[in-house]
Amino acid sequence: MSVEYTKKDVSDFWNEASCGESLYLEHSNKEGFESHSQIRYKLEPYILPFADFEKAKNKKVLEIGVGLGADHQKFAEAGAELTGIDLTERAVAYTKHRLKLQGLQSNLGQGDAENLSFPNNTFDVVYSWGVLHHSPDTPKAVLEVLRVLKPGGVAKVMIYHKYSMVGVMLWIRYALLKFKPFLSLNYIYAQYLESPGTKAYTINEAKELFSKFKKVNIKTVLTHGDLLTSHAGQKHQGLFLSLARLIWPRWFIRYFLKDNGLFMLIEAHK
Repeated sequence: MSVEYTKKDVSDFWNEASCGESLYLEHSNKEGFESHSQIRYKLEPYILPFADFEKAKNKKVLEIGVGLGADHQKFAEAGAELTGIDLTERAVAYTKHRLKLQGLQSNLGQGDAENLSFPNNTFDVVYSWGVLHHSPDTPKAVLEVLRVLKPGGVAKVMIYHKYSMVGVMLWIRYALLKFKPFLSLNYIYAQYLESPGTKAYTINEAKELFSKFKKVNIKTVLTHGDLLTSHAGQKHQGLFLSLARLIWPRWFIRYFLKDNGLFMLIEAHK
């Protein structure tokens, strides 16, 4: 079973609320954004060593999908020559406001990951956290990342991992409990995880996506979503989730299923 989704479907979803906005941003003032950052890096501490913001000083950095701007602020504070794009006006507006409050600078605007408006060999670093799997044509977006990177540049990209505990939960809720056990994980992610058409990849599929890069390192990490230690995303609330939190075998997952996290961290060198 397959369903086609458009870029407008994706844009409309995220224009309703930027990622984390409804759960972790109480006020769009300086204190509110600081609180959002604290929550973000407490929930996802692996962002900090992966992004390695401090090493961006004086480098030309592009962030694809700025969201609420926490990571973008980190790059700006590190002294990067910074550019950021997002598919939605909402995210760009939030990030501009956030940086203005901090007295920081970036070249921010709406943009399409599949059709970047920058010349070849422009950036030292292209960073994208949890964004490219939402693009209708993710392979094209990855090729655009490669195109705009300078030779020797690095892409730091997080995309979703198919064989994750989040995937197991989605399959139980939307396939097994609805007596449709043969629904594919691809369909379940596309329909039920986040924006319409969201994708998740196996490690081998990710290697193929980034096969034109010279060197690629990939690892997966267990997330607060896999362990049910945080709020769910904007599509997931209700009795099933409350019950799952009570019985979820976190110790077992941490010990025996540590490679089955939702987040796949990819560092790819051109």
